[in-house]
Amino acid sequence: MARLLIRLTLLLGVCSSAMATASEVTLTVTLPRLNVAEYHAPYVAVWIEDEKRQATQVALWYDVAMADGEGQQWLKDLRQWWRRGGRALSMPVDGLTGATRGPGQHTVSTRLTAALSSLPPGRYQLVVEAAREVGGREVL
Repeated sequence: MARLLIRLTLLLGVCSSAMATASEVTLTVTLPRLNVAEYHAPYVAVWIEDEKRQATQVALWYDVAMADGEGQQWLKDLRQWWRRGGRALSMPVDGLTGATRGPGQHTVSTRLTAALSSLPPGRYQLVVEAAREVGGREVL
């Protein structure tokens, strides 16, 4: 089975001492081209979680163009994201969901909206999970 690899770069916009004071979060995700007979772009979920693993959603890439929302049936393959609140969302989520991306470097840039800016001070972890049909799954 081919392994899915992604490389991440996180840049915090004008930030004083904590992420809660940043105005924007920019994340660069590099998706490799796998040498396989039938290429499928990965589903990718990005979220921020606190020490209690409570998640605040940042981005979700999946096959939004499939007829009758069929692309949603594979969202559960993003296992950690699914368990951290993905299953409770009604798809598509405005401002969160977007189409899958092909190989190359992609940027996720999000302003600290009410959901993000209202997070209490504390330790947070940025989590990126990617899953690809017949290509494995990876969490960073």
